[in-house]
Amino acid sequence: MSSLGDILPLAVGVAISPLPVVAVILMLFSPQAGRAGPAFLLGWVIALIAVSAVVLLLADAGRVSGGGTPSAAAYAVKLALGVLLLALAWRQWRSRPREGEQPKMPKWMAGVDAITAGKAFGLALLLAGVNPKNLALTVAAALSISQSGAGTAPAAVLVAVFVVIGSVAVAAPVVYYLAARSKAEKTLQGWKAWLSAHNSAVMAVLFLVLGAKLAGQGLGGLL
Repeated sequence: MSSLGDILPLAVGVAISPLPVVAVILMLFSPQAGRAGPAFLLGWVIALIAVSAVVLLLADAGRVSGGGTPSAAAYAVKLALGVLLLALAWRQWRSRPREGEQPKMPKWMAGVDAITAGKAFGLALLLAGVNPKNLALTVAAALSISQSGAGTAPAAVLVAVFVVIGSVAVAAPVVYYLAARSKAEKTLQGWKAWLSAHNSAVMAVLFLVLGAKLAGQGLGGLL
C-alpha cells in the first residue's frame, strides 16, 4: 500500500491533539468519568471514520484518481490544506505563553469536568471532525488513499489504520483510567499540566512540519 507512508504522519498529527487530551483527562476526574470518557473516545473515532468516508465518496464521485493517477484537483486541495496548516503554525507560535505566563484555555473547556456522556460524545465529534487541524489532516489522508487507486478493502484497511493511530492519544488516558481508576489520578494530572503548558509550541511545530509536507506534495504534483 503505497499511500501508507503518506497517511501515517497525518494520523500522528491527528493523535497529537493536546487540548482534546486535556479535556478528556478533565472528564476522567468528574462524577461521570466512567461514561463521559468512553463516550468522548467513541465520538472521536466515529468522527474520523465519517470524515474519511465522506471524502473518499466525494473523491470517487469526482474521479480524483483514475487508475491510480492522481488528478490536479487533489493536488490543489493538498496545497490549500498545506497553506492552511502553515498559517495555523504561525498563529499558534505567536499565541504561545511567554515565560512565566499561565496558558489560556479555550472557552469550550469551561465546565468540561462536569460534562455528561452525551455532551462528551458531541464535543468529540466537533473536535475530531470539525476542528480545522484534524479536518485538514483527515481530508488529506483520505485524498492520499483515494489517489493511490486502492480498492474498497485496501482503502478500508488504510482508513482503519489512520483512525486507530489518530485516536491513540485520546484513548490512552481513558484506557489507563479504566484500568487503574484512583491510582491513575496523579499520572493524569501530570499529563494535563504538561500538555496545557506546551500546547501552543507543540501545535506550532506540528503544523509547520505537516503543512510543509502537504504544500510540497500539492505544489510538486501541480508542477
